[in-house]
Amino acid sequence: MKPAPSIVFFTVASGAGYGLLFWLGVLKPLGLLPANTLFGATAAIIALALIAAGLCSSLLHLGRPERAWRALSQWRSSWLSREGVAAVLTFLPAIIFLIALAHGETSLMLPAGLLSAVGAAVTVYCTGMIYASLKPVKEWHHPMVAPGYLLFASFSGAALLAMLSGFWGGGFFPALVAAALGMAALFFKRAYWASMDATPAASTRESATGLGFIGTVRPLESPHTESNYLLREMAFRVARVHAAKLRSIALLLGFALPALFFCLAIILGGGLAIALGVLAAASALAGLLVERWLIFAEATHTVALYYPAPR
Repeated sequence: MKPAPSIVFFTVASGAGYGLLFWLGVLKPLGLLPANTLFGATAAIIALALIAAGLCSSLLHLGRPERAWRALSQWRSSWLSREGVAAVLTFLPAIIFLIALAHGETSLMLPAGLLSAVGAAVTVYCTGMIYASLKPVKEWHHPMVAPGYLLFASFSGAALLAMLSGFWGGGFFPALVAAALGMAALFFKRAYWASMDATPAASTRESATGLGFIGTVRPLESPHTESNYLLREMAFRVARVHAAKLRSIALLLGFALPALFFCLAIILGGGLAIALGVLAAASALAGLLVERWLIFAEATHTVALYYPAPR
């Protein structure tokens, strides 16, 4: 599948925003984050800004963005609609949570924070299920896809929270959480790729055409003589050698280096810890952009079976 830049940005930005909102909603009421009201308000504003930027970006690939609201009506059967409904509903407690953080209203902080955290988790899960529910794409229709979206959003949000907490002198616990999640995400992604590489395609040309009883089915020539939407979008292929390099970059930038930087920040402390926190968060987001580009570029739609592989 051809990666759409707007969707790549949407999944990374909104995932980081929802992840940040989740950890802020869980840890702030428990007193595990800096008590400064400016810290809480700043973190909440950044989370909502990332969510809003991601959601706006997701509209850019639509032919008629002004009709996007209609997708909300199919929530009974569509994961895309459920994602939209969950995203809209999450904004209400999130805004109340922001107001509570800015004014130090502890009575509102706990319920609004927990509702925001639940809404963030549900929205990210729905995003993952949009792809996990698509049977024609082997790389997406996998039990690790939706949990992966939750884990990566949780990790990127924790990385941002640890970075912000460092500026207010309370980055120890968030950095510990981010480092642990970074290592968990590293092993999780390696396991996912190993599973994908070992899993045969869900469909073959023989099963798709029903001619397997005759023998091996191969196309004599392409169904189209000119480039078209299917070739550009559904039959996009990334070379295996390039995919292997990008996988290594995603694992290193996205998970290994941030975990290392956060561990060093915990050990060293002081001003150096702040710089390491910034580097860790930037590295995590850059690596996740590569990882998310790959999850689209490596996806193979069943329709590509009808097109000969490029020579």
